[in-house]
Amino acid sequence: MNRTGAPKRKLRAALRLSILVFAFAWAATGCSGAGAPPEKARHPAGSVLRVPQDFPSVQQAVDIAREGETVLIAPGVYRESVRVTKPRLVLRGTDRNKVVLDGGLRRSNGITVTGAGSVVENLTVHGYLANGVLFTGVTDERLQQRGAGGSAYDPLDTTRFPPVRGFRATRVTAYNNGLYGIYAFDARDGVIEDSYASGHADSGIYVGQCKPCATVVRGNTVEHNAVGIEMTNASDSLSVLGNRVARNRVGITVNSNDLEALAPQHGAVIAGNVVADNNAAGTPEQADGGFGIGIGIGGGTANRVQRNLVRGNRAAGVVVTDPPGHPASGNRVEGNRTTGNGIDLVLASADPGNCFAGNRPGTQSPNGLEGRAGCGARARGTLPAGRTVAVQAPPGVPFNRVQAPPGVPFNRVPAPPAQPSMPDPTVPGTPATGLPGAVDAAAYPLPKDVDALPRAH
Repeated sequence: MNRTGAPKRKLRAALRLSILVFAFAWAATGCSGAGAPPEKARHPAGSVLRVPQDFPSVQQAVDIAREGETVLIAPGVYRESVRVTKPRLVLRGTDRNKVVLDGGLRRSNGITVTGAGSVVENLTVHGYLANGVLFTGVTDERLQQRGAGGSAYDPLDTTRFPPVRGFRATRVTAYNNGLYGIYAFDARDGVIEDSYASGHADSGIYVGQCKPCATVVRGNTVEHNAVGIEMTNASDSLSVLGNRVARNRVGITVNSNDLEALAPQHGAVIAGNVVADNNAAGTPEQADGGFGIGIGIGGGTANRVQRNLVRGNRAAGVVVTDPPGHPASGNRVEGNRTTGNGIDLVLASADPGNCFAGNRPGTQSPNGLEGRAGCGARARGTLPAGRTVAVQAPPGVPFNRVQAPPGVPFNRVPAPPAQPSMPDPTVPGTPATGLPGAVDAAAYPLPKDVDALPRAH
């Protein structure tokens, strides 16, 4: 969550720069990809291209595949970076845990998708210096290597790079990558589902710079990251539903800032998630310094945080605050179970339009928050406007003074256990068109316990 403004700019830029020094050095020695397919490569019969049966590398199969076809990857370790530029391609592993794309701490991105309607599913990607899987409309490879967010965090030209339309990541395991695990930037009309992300120096799953996003993040497990799920300048028709976000430094953040285009952020729904124990010391250090926070809204607007179980976050359960230049406004925090956090609910925003109701909290800051900033017509706006509300912490638990322990290198986070694979990877592939389809946030109830991982889709 962005509480610090300029310090975040410097720290995050430094984090990326240190990673990119290695990425560019290895790219210069020819280690960033598999190259073009040989002249003798020919398209096999049918619409499924097999690796390594038909082609020795994933990139060669992708280069030969036609729109709407499936590249099916057999178990093995593939030391390459893959670029999917054709539309409606399905990139699928036959075994989620045994099909591994390995960056070897030498390559920048694992799988970069700029082809509209394309899919990545049922495989593992790890050891890349920037991102595991990147869906983006940014077609400039130099910017992709910098994480796709533009040069030195200058806001990206959305006219030059319109968003890629249609994407899906299903049953992807992303771990120990230098920035993001599954990263949708300048992308819309997508789904990230049933995936796992751990050991990332920025966030496990990131959705950024889209308006409208028309994207659903559902049924994922994110743990042992600096931030679990992060959304920055990601607006409208964006839903984060039924995920398990635990043991990160920070759980879920919703941000507005001027480091990317399309600020301020607007209109996300965060519902039915488990957000627990985000105080993990053995994780990469978070560039903004955040630690022990469950759900943080930093300058976001008109978001709904509903029916989440938010438990055991040492600093705060749910926080709404104003970063420089972007007041948080119109956010509704309703019907959550917030328990065992340093402070369960915190409002530190100067805008009177945020409201809290029915959250069953133990501690609130300021005291009586739900009565003074309730979501009913009579209660709204009773907090003073035009100034930041002072955070009142219980004795010994100052919200903004929880000491973050030193982080660990992203590649030192332990590898995850095996994750559920597709029951039948031979079924015909389905491109990412017409997504995300109907989204019913009300179908995601309040989880009953920390181990619950609701799936209502």
